[in-house]
Amino acid sequence: MTDASRAKRDPRIDFLRGVALLTIFIDHMPGNFLGTLTLRNFGFSDAAELFVLLSGFSAMIAYGRVFDQAGPGKGLRRVVARCLRIYAFQCGLLLTTLAIFQFWISYFGLEPHKIQMMLHGMQGFGHGLILHALPSNLNILPLYVILLAIFPLLWIGIRRAPVTTMLASAGLWMATNVYPDLNLTNWIDGGGWYFNPFAWQFLFAIGMLLARLYAAHDRSIASVAPLRLACAAYLGFALLAAAPWTNWGIDWRLLDLDPDKTTLAPLRLLNALAFFYVLMTAPWFDRLVRHPWLRLVEICGRHSLEVFSTGTLFSLIGRLVFRTAGMGLEIQLLVNGAGFASMIGLALLLDRPRRADAPRPVLLPGWR
Repeated sequence: MTDASRAKRDPRIDFLRGVALLTIFIDHMPGNFLGTLTLRNFGFSDAAELFVLLSGFSAMIAYGRVFDQAGPGKGLRRVVARCLRIYAFQCGLLLTTLAIFQFWISYFGLEPHKIQMMLHGMQGFGHGLILHALPSNLNILPLYVILLAIFPLLWIGIRRAPVTTMLASAGLWMATNVYPDLNLTNWIDGGGWYFNPFAWQFLFAIGMLLARLYAAHDRSIASVAPLRLACAAYLGFALLAAAPWTNWGIDWRLLDLDPDKTTLAPLRLLNALAFFYVLMTAPWFDRLVRHPWLRLVEICGRHSLEVFSTGTLFSLIGRLVFRTAGMGLEIQLLVNGAGFASMIGLALLLDRPRRADAPRPVLLPGWR
């Protein structure tokens, strides 16, 4: 990696992506005591919205530059290669997930679960391979495959007719909110995809557009005081309305709102965008992410696919451990510690070539 390419990385983006990955790991284990501290407790949106928004932003920076500088041919090859890589990880996660469930059924007498219908014969597994059957813990990467597959079309549209493209994307998102049945089918339960790609493509497209504006304005997002104030006010309202106050010992609730996640309800969309804008225009956040102790989170964000996959498997094992061994504090500390150590350890291992290529700032005292 050259110095020029290294300089193009924004630590804020990698840090936020790392936060999203660690948060998804926590949230995928219902009852996890750390779940009271994650993003979903402080507003209408959670780590999923942040992850998809950052995916669009990062894809535009990475692949948009290839399309602009090397031409559509090379750009398409890069996008196809990435899609195939993500699909390969999805298949690997599916095989491993089924193996883990089979092990737990055989040795711990796991009670019936929806995914068990995929363990008998090849039909269920075949549906999984064509992304027609999505277990609950394996529904994010298929969404990303689709979003990345439509990236070339969105790139052309944003480059040549941004207003028309964004209006079309917004129209499709609005249609899913009016007609929720506009979705792909999940064979496991006969319902739709938990992350409706017809809705979530809008957040991905917004991320791409923001990245285009970011690149055109010297790698920055303009800080407009009235807009920042409006975003902060909305985040304050979302906190008051959505926070699980009863979980924190406070018998109070401002409003009974539960915006739909599958169709990316407007309240969730606005929350994610306001959160991103406030942080990306705050000088204190730029300073915060450069703190040596937080570099570990940034490194996780730089290797998102591998770290996400590791977190997915450890969260699955954690859920099964909770079901068989209980949810005592010691068990939860062990599961969370093992998951974090594996995710961060893998990220550090994958980042070794990058650190060896040039001197790096101190990650931890005594670590270079």
